[in-house]
Amino acid sequence: MSDTDFDDWLQATYAETQGFTVLIVLLGIGGGRVDLLKSAHLHVIGDDIDWRQMADHLDGSGVPWDGVAMFRAGREGLVADDIARDRLDQLVRALNGDRTLIRDGEFFNRDGLRLRLDDAEPQPPVLN
Repeated sequence: MSDTDFDDWLQATYAETQGFTVLIVLLGIGGGRVDLLKSAHLHVIGDDIDWRQMADHLDGSGVPWDGVAMFRAGREGLVADDIARDRLDQLVRALNGDRTLIRDGEFFNRDGLRLRLDDAEPQPPVLN
């Protein structure tokens, strides 16, 4: 058994795909708000990274974050960088309009444990 929900998710997803591209959106959470902070994509070509190492990479973003939403870039597993960038751009635009889309991904806190997004008052879009 793994230490975190993230570790379990990564191992299961890698076992299913043998490699996949993930879209990552760092989130600020507080005061009833979920704010989009930064985003990136990552090609996962093994399951040897654990939550501690991933959190260290996310901390390298230079922004204080409270949670992270991760989405597979596509059912096909690994996707090319240009496709991943386009899909990430589309995802961020969609999330700016509707934070409930976070439910379609994997949502983790700073400890690598799953979070659940409950309904709240709609938020106006924020352009980053």
